[in-house]
Amino acid sequence: MPGTFEPLPDGGAAVALDDVEISIIRSLAVQLLELIGPGPAENAPDDPLAELFAEGPSEPPADPVLKRLFPDAYGDPEGTPQAKEAEEQRAHSAEFRRYTENDLRAGKRDNALAVVRSLDALSAASAGESGAVLKLSVEESQQWLGALNDLRLAIGSRLDIADEDDTDLLYRLPDEDPRKPMVMAYLWLGGLQETLVATLMP
Repeated sequence: MPGTFEPLPDGGAAVALDDVEISIIRSLAVQLLELIGPGPAENAPDDPLAELFAEGPSEPPADPVLKRLFPDAYGDPEGTPQAKEAEEQRAHSAEFRRYTENDLRAGKRDNALAVVRSLDALSAASAGESGAVLKLSVEESQQWLGALNDLRLAIGSRLDIADEDDTDLLYRLPDEDPRKPMVMAYLWLGGLQETLVATLMP
């Protein structure tokens, strides 16, 4: 089981993680939380209805990682769009983003928080031991799957990975390349994600 998720009888998933692996995943999840930022309710805690009626941003984020996590709903069509068509697409994307991005951010934030909390509970339960077996319910497994996907998107964005050809190049990076640790994390998380998907398939 080391490094791979396996199905549990109740439909959840389990994976054995050592202390280093726990630390890496937790650190990446915390960094993702910091990147996504607080929710509207955290910015205005005195107004319980603030989050319900808050509108999101209409412009795409400046950070390339956030652009990957929250892409425009209406991407570029085949070929070069005419000026009017491009303007309409920007307007549709802005409208869609304004009413959906807060919810998307909340979902990604909840998934990353679920990862941090389950790892903290695992560390507390296995104090004094080297690693432990993380057991997730079906719901927790879905949250982990979403978080692993977001983490890989974030790292892939930092590594300028746009397609499968870019991923193939990662395997040929020399050990002295400064991107190597990030590449190793990217590939490792991909393996975790793949085995978790397999456990959740009927």
